[in-house]
Amino acid sequence: MPPSPTDRLLARIDELLAELQEVRKLNERMDKIALFLEDIRLADVIQNYTAPSKLLWINFLAGLARGLGLTIGTAIVLALLGSFLSQFLSVPIIGDYIRQLIDYVQAYRP
Repeated sequence: MPPSPTDRLLARIDELLAELQEVRKLNERMDKIALFLEDIRLADVIQNYTAPSKLLWINFLAGLARGLGLTIGTAIVLALLGSFLSQFLSVPIIGDYIRQLIDYVQAYRP
C-alpha cells in the first residue's frame, strides 16, 4: 500500500528539520570562524600600532623582494625575447631591424 499524503508530508518535514539542524550547525561554525578572524584582525591592528618599527621593517623587506623579483623577471623576459628575435635574423626586412636592435643592445653592454 502506497504511503498516504500525510505520511509523505511528515517524512518531508523530518527531512527539512534535519537540513535545518545542519544549517544551524554550519552557522555556528561560521560564527566561530568570523569571531576568530575578527580577533586576528584586531590583534594585527594592535601589533601595528604598538610596534611601528616592525611594520616598517616588514614593508621594507616586502618592497625589496618585490623590486628584486621585478628586476630578475624583466631580465629573464628580455633575454627570452632577445633569443626569440635572434631566430628571425634571416628574414629579409624584419631581420635588418632586429640586427640593428641587437647591435644597439650590444653597444651598451659592459
